[in-house]
Amino acid sequence: MGGTDITAEIRGAPVRYDPTLQALARIERKLDLVMQHLDIRDYAPTEPDPFGEVRDLIMRGKKIQAIKVYREITGTSLKDAKDAVERMEAGH
Repeated sequence: MGGTDITAEIRGAPVRYDPTLQALARIERKLDLVMQHLDIRDYAPTEPDPFGEVRDLIMRGKKIQAIKVYREITGTSLKDAKDAVERMEAGH
C-alpha cells in the first residue's frame, strides 16, 4: 500500500500521502489532549458581540450614534468613547 490511505484503497481510490495534512492531524490530536488535560473547551461564544451595534453604526457612517452607544455600553467619557470608536473605524 506504500503511503496511501488504506480506507481509500479499500474503496478502490488510492490517495497520495500528504505530509502536511498528516502533521496537521498530529498537531490537532496533541492540542486536543492538552485541552482535555487542562479542561479547556472549544470556545463558542454564547453571547452576541457587545460592540456589534457600535460596529454596525460605524459601517453605516453613523459615528456620533456609535459613540453614544459605546458610552452607554462602557460608561466611558466622551473623549474615550470617541477615541475607541475611531480606533474601531480604523480597524484596530
